[in-house]
Amino acid sequence: MKTIYLIRHCQAHGQHPDAPLTDEGRRQADVLASCLAGRNIERIVSSTYARAVSSVSPLARQTRLSIDTDPRLCERILSGENADHWMDMLRRTFTDMDLSYPGGESSREAADRGMSSISALLERPETNIAVVTHGNLMSLILNRFDDRFGYETWTKLTNPDVYELVLHGHQKDKAIRRIWT
Repeated sequence: MKTIYLIRHCQAHGQHPDAPLTDEGRRQADVLASCLAGRNIERIVSSTYARAVSSVSPLARQTRLSIDTDPRLCERILSGENADHWMDMLRRTFTDMDLSYPGGESSREAADRGMSSISALLERPETNIAVVTHGNLMSLILNRFDDRFGYETWTKLTNPDVYELVLHGHQKDKAIRRIWT
């Protein structure tokens, strides 16, 4: 049995890779560490973005674990261009997994990228792993395990958010539950 704690980063000042956590985000990171304290976390892996790493820094200090970064867990780029109607664009990519906009990646491409990181972690010896990513990619990864996770799930995610994914031997024998309240 392997347990992945799939975590959406805490509240941040913006979307750029170096965006720091807000004051509230730093408080959330401390609460997140408390939430995961009794879960015997053995490894922490994060997106390379500052807001993701900062979200699990208190947990890393508490558990005395290092934070390994993995660019495959970084934010999905929806489009290389700014668009006022980006929410509608995003909704369409959950319906058409191969739809991509100029300068962006499709849902399938992003999910494949995220799942390549998760698959590598499933091959490791640790049984309890914290994985920090971003909301859109988190929804796409969860969708690979349960197709009920999609655009509507994404709209309900909070900053932070945590889903516990318990795998028994292989991906078809799993349990997913939200543990962040």
